[in-house]
Amino acid sequence: MRQSLPVPPRLTAIACATPGHDIHTAFIDWARTRIHDPREAAVFDRMAKRSGIGRRWSVLPTTVGGGSPVGPDGFYADGLMPPTSARMALYAEHAPKLALAAIDKLGTLGRITHIVVASCTGFTAPGLDQVIAARLGLEPSVERVLIGFMGCYAAVTALKTARHIVRSEPDARVLVVTVELSTLHLQPATTLEPLLAMLQFGDGAAAAIVESGGAGLALDTPFAATLPDSAGLIEWAIGDTGFAMHLSGEVPGRIAEALAVPDTRAALTGGVDAAAIDGWAVHAGGRSILDAVESGLGLDKTALADSRAVLADNGNMSSSTLMFVLERLFAQRPAQGVALAFGPGLAAEGLRFGWTD
Repeated sequence: MRQSLPVPPRLTAIACATPGHDIHTAFIDWARTRIHDPREAAVFDRMAKRSGIGRRWSVLPTTVGGGSPVGPDGFYADGLMPPTSARMALYAEHAPKLALAAIDKLGTLGRITHIVVASCTGFTAPGLDQVIAARLGLEPSVERVLIGFMGCYAAVTALKTARHIVRSEPDARVLVVTVELSTLHLQPATTLEPLLAMLQFGDGAAAAIVESGGAGLALDTPFAATLPDSAGLIEWAIGDTGFAMHLSGEVPGRIAEALAVPDTRAALTGGVDAAAIDGWAVHAGGRSILDAVESGLGLDKTALADSRAVLADNGNMSSSTLMFVLERLFAQRPAQGVALAFGPGLAAEGLRFGWTD
């Protein structure tokens, strides 16, 4: 009988990629014209400045004149939102390209036995897992898992899935991929909350290798929790003009409340002693969410520096965001770390990790 590994599987390589088109300032300029209430406009301006985001990247090309995708000759023409079918056509074109850009940064892949792909911003069949495997020239026998529509915590689910595979098959070598094209889903909102939600999101992809040996981050002790009476706080609905995100302003407060309750706090963090952790990979879902985690866990002001840096450089890239934070921590070789992400439910997914030579 095959036995599981005596030591945790390891993340031995990780790399990330973004498109080349920065749309953050252009979005702010567009959103500012949508708000007609002066008081709401003032709130939007204040929140945009306090967002902690400096850049967000998009696969959408600039217009002929070099402007943003919003405008008379852009993908989002004035007064006309493209249908979901047009957005999915762009997803099918650009998602594999961006994923392969991240994979290419890993260097020579070598033997791959499994591929786990996470994405919630588009659908295509054959699936993104099959498209990536084919373009990489992987063996047809490679086993594939596609994790869809789980949102921001899907990277943790993907890593946990890879961990389970390697624990049950010690010879496995798993390619983990996350790719999100959030900017395909601009909505014609005119009210404050949805515009502030869209202010957060950008495009990005990441790739990693999980296997039984080699130096890297040992993936240990996964955990998960769902907060009661919170399902409506984060929602992601498929409509005729793309996917509409609902991100309630109550989310940071709800997280802070949960972290203040000892039992819930233990469930949301895997029961760790925060003081013993030297590597925090918290999903950069927004500045207020990072503030809530930092305050709720009593962390030092520098503890979430990597998450804040990823937010500043990229915004929230849904499932890929946490991978960007892990890429930064991988170079720092933390002895004990925690990965934590929040998403629809309102739910949390996480796991313990630590550098192993």
